Amino acid sequence: MRLATLKKSTIYSTQEAEDILFQLYNIKGKAFELPGEIDFNFRIKTESHDDYILKISRPNENKNYLDFQQQLLQHIEKNEEKIVAPKVIKNFDNESISSITDDAENIIFVRLLTWIPGRLWSQVNPQLDNLRFSLGEQCGLLTNALQTFDHKEAHRKFAWDTAQSLWTKEHLHLFEVDEQIILLSFQQEFELSLSDYDKLRKGVVHNDANDNNIVVSTELINPKVKACIDYGDAVYTQIINDVAITCAYAIMHHNDPLDAALSIVKGYHESFPLLEEELKHLYNCIAMRLVISVTKSAINKFKEPNNEYLLISEKPAWEVLKKWHQISSDFAHYSFRVACGFPAHPDTEKFNNWALKNIFKVSDLFPNASSDDFHHIDLSVSSTWIGHEKEFNDLDLFQFKIDRLQTKHANKVIAGGYLEPRPIYTSTAYDKVGNNGRESRTIHLGIDFWFHANTPVHALFDGEVVTACNDAGDKEYGGLVILKHCVENFEFFTLYGHNTVESAKKHQLGDIIKKGDKIAELGNYPENGNWAPHLHFQIMMSMLDYEVDFPGVAYFKQLNVWEGLCPDPNLLFKSDALKSSNTSTNDELITYRKQHLGKSLSLQYKTPIKMVRGAGVYLMDQFAQKYLDTVNNVAHVGHEHFRVVKAGQDQMALLNTNSRYLHDNINALAKELIETLPPELNVLHFVNSGSEANELAIRMAKVYSGEKDFIVSEFGYHGNTNLCVDISSYKFDGKGGKGAPEYTHIFPIPNTFRGKYRGENTADNYAKEVQHCIDNIKSKKRNVAAFIIEPIISCGGQVELPEGFLSKAYSMVRKAGGVCISDEVQTGCGRMGKTFWGFQLHDVVPDIVTIGKPLGNGHPVAAVACTQKVADAFANGMEYFNTFGGNPVSCAIASEVLRTVKTEQLQQNALEVGEFLKAELKKLSKKFPIIGDVRGQGLFLGIELVDDSLNPLASQTDYLSNRMKDHGILMSIDGPDHNVLKIKPPIVFSKENAKELLFYLRKILTEDFMTTY
Repeated sequence: MRLATLKKSTIYSTQEAEDILFQLYNIKGKAFELPGEIDFNFRIKTESHDDYILKISRPNENKNYLDFQQQLLQHIEKNEEKIVAPKVIKNFDNESISSITDDAENIIFVRLLTWIPGRLWSQVNPQLDNLRFSLGEQCGLLTNALQTFDHKEAHRKFAWDTAQSLWTKEHLHLFEVDEQIILLSFQQEFELSLSDYDKLRKGVVHNDANDNNIVVSTELINPKVKACIDYGDAVYTQIINDVAITCAYAIMHHNDPLDAALSIVKGYHESFPLLEEELKHLYNCIAMRLVISVTKSAINKFKEPNNEYLLISEKPAWEVLKKWHQISSDFAHYSFRVACGFPAHPDTEKFNNWALKNIFKVSDLFPNASSDDFHHIDLSVSSTWIGHEKEFNDLDLFQFKIDRLQTKHANKVIAGGYLEPRPIYTSTAYDKVGNNGRESRTIHLGIDFWFHANTPVHALFDGEVVTACNDAGDKEYGGLVILKHCVENFEFFTLYGHNTVESAKKHQLGDIIKKGDKIAELGNYPENGNWAPHLHFQIMMSMLDYEVDFPGVAYFKQLNVWEGLCPDPNLLFKSDALKSSNTSTNDELITYRKQHLGKSLSLQYKTPIKMVRGAGVYLMDQFAQKYLDTVNNVAHVGHEHFRVVKAGQDQMALLNTNSRYLHDNINALAKELIETLPPELNVLHFVNSGSEANELAIRMAKVYSGEKDFIVSEFGYHGNTNLCVDISSYKFDGKGGKGAPEYTHIFPIPNTFRGKYRGENTADNYAKEVQHCIDNIKSKKRNVAAFIIEPIISCGGQVELPEGFLSKAYSMVRKAGGVCISDEVQTGCGRMGKTFWGFQLHDVVPDIVTIGKPLGNGHPVAAVACTQKVADAFANGMEYFNTFGGNPVSCAIASEVLRTVKTEQLQQNALEVGEFLKAELKKLSKKFPIIGDVRGQGLFLGIELVDDSLNPLASQTDYLSNRMKDHGILMSIDGPDHNVLKIKPPIVFSKENAKELLFYLRKILTEDFMTTY
């Protein structure tokens, strides 16, 4: 054994660490201090890039304890190739533990281990499901490798062993009363379960997979856990404790800690299968690890108040402990079971088998039923029957529709709804903020049976009353009764909701209800909680922690758990009519698209979304999950705005024909539009799309000027027809394009941020580029037909034109005999906030204005407005006729859109919200320099992402867009370099919506991929 002598000290310098390293291992390296609770730890960097960790013990440490750690690491190296773990480096005397002494004759032990490169868990952002799965997977592999390892020191008395955690009860006095209540509840539950807990599998486990003991790979996207380090807390204990510890630290800093834990448990189970009896204890074991952590922190505040390492987990531990206390232990248990591939409830299979053997009729439940046949009613998010949100929230209208349906199907029972994703739960009471933004409870857990008010409800089987209308009155269910049933060797519960309060309150808790007994009578709205008279009938395998209520609607993310806890009531009735209809999966839809739709039709996002309903600023997928839409300027006044929808429906029921017949609607729309335009622009032609509008404008310009040459902006886009593509640099200079046609002349995009000209005099410089195009045209003995540009160039990256540019360009073009066209397809109808039309921002009046997608709020209607001179020249004898342009339905819709903008003051909303959002985005850009520029007007904004040298960051922009989608916010990308996030939502977008957008932008901008470029 090699000896060295040091001065007596409780803290070692980096120089001393380097000297010890050289004396014992003949290795020269640079030492860097690392945190540690017991040892003094140093990272060693060498010129050969073989890095190490040097561990110096405190005086007179137990050598057997250190030997335990060294043998454990050597066991892993020898027996498990799949595990990356520190390797033991032996000293000159081939010993794994070296001894040195200080001048007080204290023995100090030294160990040297290989360094595992990577990032610590605490340094990784974001920590997503895949990463947590890999954490569980690695910890499970490690536990599996240690199954054949043991050591005397593994059986030591250890405060951090969850099995020994009841010592924490002695320190309750260190906490506030509300904290004591939480701690004591977990301690008591743990104590009560000890007899079963003590029988669980045991083994040597790592026991300390905390933030600073987990090494993660360096990939910024989809990183994986490489290794666990620091085996100082390894102990022989219940294996489920290791799962609990792995979860306890990794679920910190999450809004929904249970959801965060599930991927860890799933990964652990994948590499080390967990047993059902172990999962019963996991919830409380996680809690007890956190109890140990906060208790240790409370003690250490007095012992070592300056040791930050000891206190590092205190605040997040308390945060997660308080959240954990709010979670049903039973629901957590069932969630863990599902994560491991077991049925949610241990008795679900028993219930299914029992239900299979027994047949029940709806007339057993409702003796007044006219038959036992069903007619299925669809109240799902995709249902056309329920209609618009305003319609299904109109209780009188809904009652009328139900009555009519019951009359039509008089010999059947109207029923349905199991696992149906419903859009009807619009109250924020049904929402929560999960780990990925807002979540809504939308999945209906029972079957609804629709009957008349006061219809008696009877028991299908014997039961005991466990809930009979809560005394405060149940707002969700009205009069509520829940029965407990014991059959064969298991129990389950049935719920009867939406009854009269009086009939439900007749029961007392503990009352025995016999099969065929009357339970309650159906209530009418508003007494029954909602809607027309119906029974919400639900089966539950557990009451969880509920005493006077039970959820009838679940979060989609928890569907696989709730489906096991609340079996399909149709298992009792066995009706084909109530079986769920099979709809195409997203993968099936994508496969069909690839086979039968043009390959040039792209889908948004790496994982596409199926959208089935819209409402205001939201789109909803087939599971009724809401997405905040910051992109869809087509839905100008809000998705499915009721007045706009109604205007179209009403006119469609009367007549839809072409404009060759007289009709008030086309004149009414013309009047609405003309009121918004300068008096010079007083002639209108109606078409179906922005592309058609620009196509017609091109024709008009050619006829008026007698020329063919067009001047257009670089990266401009004006539509998808042949003529429009010919003047769209964004298309002909992009993929698949063949460059500018002979008669199209491009000037540089007037971008003052990253364009050809920046700083002062940009308007003059870009105007000179327009003049250069004019001179080039004239040099060919031709003249200008038209100049076309958007007031804010959209596909070019939401580029605002420099002040003064447009007036100079218009003057030059007109002097050359050309026509000035303002493409308002994206910028018109009040979106700019300050003005109704984009060109009005520049104090100019175009000769032609093209209007597109905002006008119809999703319906295909568009228009061309022009001066009388242009209109007269175009009327040269060749008739312009458009079969659908100006039809009564389209005109009714467009008129209502324009009226809505005015009556709801949406232009003012675009101004106020847009200016607020733009100002806040600019503040964000100061904190996150990756945001190089924020630009635009009203609710038509762009965020350009660049590096320090103004190079575009397309990958980061794509990442940000997709991560925002993960949080329920839709964003889209534009710009020639694909590095501009465009913000052009429905102009009903509110400040609250803007704040939500800003919150998640701020959150994702801190993620590793966004900060490392």
